[in-house]
Amino acid sequence: MHNFGCRASQADGAALESALVDRGLARVAEAAGAGLVVLNSCTVTAAADEDVRKAIHRVHRENPEAKILVTGCYAQRAPEELAVLPGVYWVVGNSQKVRIPEILTQSDSHYHGEIHVSDIFAQHDFLSAPVEDAAGDRTRPNLKIQDGCNNRCSFCIIPFVRGRSRSAPADQVLEQVRNLAARYREVVLSGINLGRWGREAGSAMRLTDLIRRLLAETPIERLRISSVEPMDWSDDLLDLVATSPRIARHVHAPLQSGSDRVLRRMHRKYRPRHYADRVRKARTLMPDAAIGADVMTGFPGETEAEFEESRTFIASLPFTYLHVFTYSERPGTPAATAGQVPIEIRRDRNRVLRELAAAKNLEFRRSMLGRSLSVVTLTAGALSDNFLKVELAAPSAPNQLLDVKIGSLTSTGLREHNALTVL
Repeated sequence: MHNFGCRASQADGAALESALVDRGLARVAEAAGAGLVVLNSCTVTAAADEDVRKAIHRVHRENPEAKILVTGCYAQRAPEELAVLPGVYWVVGNSQKVRIPEILTQSDSHYHGEIHVSDIFAQHDFLSAPVEDAAGDRTRPNLKIQDGCNNRCSFCIIPFVRGRSRSAPADQVLEQVRNLAARYREVVLSGINLGRWGREAGSAMRLTDLIRRLLAETPIERLRISSVEPMDWSDDLLDLVATSPRIARHVHAPLQSGSDRVLRRMHRKYRPRHYADRVRKARTLMPDAAIGADVMTGFPGETEAEFEESRTFIASLPFTYLHVFTYSERPGTPAATAGQVPIEIRRDRNRVLRELAAAKNLEFRRSMLGRSLSVVTLTAGALSDNFLKVELAAPSAPNQLLDVKIGSLTSTGLREHNALTVL
């Protein structure tokens, strides 16, 4: 099993792996010796597509007898592109992903390139198998509780491969978190547009209401909220994160651009002043919180003045990290037909923002020296409540919550006091 892309995709992959193993259809193996290799794809950028294609060729080259099943967002968008690649026996879109166990038992595996894709907008219910384990590690499972997106950002293909916004039923989420809490200290709540949980017609609950129920009705020790659109970081949600010791101090709000004109061309639903208000509110409530954003460089028509406006805006806000993306044309989106910024300019602007992000992160990490932080232990090292990697002074089993005192910096994180430096 190889997952590509966002936390929601990681959660999909973990659920699929559990479903295959639990039904006795598979057992976890290395790709080199596996009879079946599942690639859970991403299609958010052209580079993401290329990563999937390279993985297919690599698996087939190293294990030509393996039957490859490709699922996920790329499979939903362009199944014919994938079906003709060597070793690919099944292409299963997001619209049919929950049927993969059935497809594997009922399909003729001698037929190369079998496609199972239907209209994603015909999906009205939240369909996802429960996550039983933390795939790829022994801690911090991603639990997808929302899928799809009703927004139509001009650069984004995701609504067309994920469908309309759909929420997992509250009682289902409660049951899954209770089950996970028996084995894990931290659970990450994820979704394609997580802040829209509960917004379907007839629903009176919102994401904040759900989280309050999770805190009241499950024993989970720590919840972490993944990316939420800026205007869904309501005062109520920020206050809840700030006041509950069982929610990680971590606010991630996609920005994309700090230029008002670019945001309008992107069809984003906020202006820079609205975004700044949410971030500054978060920092006031939580002085030590991780505050992160997704930002894009080289959006079609982005002028030097607009990029500088965005850079200045980003520099003015108390971010602790940034995910910087170079704009990538996605077939079928409005932005793909607009005037494109030359690739070399996009990449140069990406470098500028990455350097700014590194400086902000270093400043934040330095402010943690001498402090005590709550961390969850991983297979190697630990992750702090406020989203910083920590080297531990002594080996610790994964999946533990510890309080550690920070003694020094590493190249990308922190080091516990008295931890030895490995040369």
